[in-house]
Amino acid sequence: MDGNGRWAARRRLPRVAGHRRGVANIQSVVNTLAERGVEVVTLYAFSTENWRRPTAEVNALMEILAAEIEPQTRELHKSGVRLVHLGDPNPLDSMLQDAISRAERITEANDRFILNIAFNYGGRDEILHAVRRILADGVAPDEVDEGLFGRYLYTDGCPDPDLIIRTGGEQRLSNFLIWQAAYSEYYHTPVLWPDLGEEELDRALAAYKQRQRRFGSLDAQHGHGEA
Repeated sequence: MDGNGRWAARRRLPRVAGHRRGVANIQSVVNTLAERGVEVVTLYAFSTENWRRPTAEVNALMEILAAEIEPQTRELHKSGVRLVHLGDPNPLDSMLQDAISRAERITEANDRFILNIAFNYGGRDEILHAVRRILADGVAPDEVDEGLFGRYLYTDGCPDPDLIIRTGGEQRLSNFLIWQAAYSEYYHTPVLWPDLGEEELDRALAAYKQRQRRFGSLDAQHGHGEA
């Protein structure tokens, strides 16, 4: 969800205004993708590295999440969306942790669309977390394979992403789903997250459908429009 700060700066607004506008765009993006047949989306909302930002901005982001999580949950619940949190909740304050748990509980039976919110998430942190849990469970080395390892990740039970859309002109992975993205297709767009709408999402899906996906073999598979 890149470009919130630049969106605000171009309008001579404080960065927090961009973050609020970015949150407001979630519903539109979800509805558009659901209408196109996409079933699972993961939004990278706050990384483990984002704690390095100025304290005022981090506090503002936490306040926005605290203020928006309940109204956003109500609207998404009406639309049949299941909310899932990816990441380590422990550094968040207890009230925010409780709000996240409530959102997951309220929407857990919804099956129209799964929306993963990666908040305080980092790909390397996720892998280390999985390794620690495997060791704590006393799993024998010869029992560890990709299937077992995947069950210890935050994304257990969720398919690997077919398509990763990077907004704001950035062209790096930034510690996002680095295990799960091994064979993901990428789409980079200069469009800032708050401006991401139907037209650019359709471009991304159309580009994906043209990709030939071989997964290491010589047999090409064309993209099928999921993200």
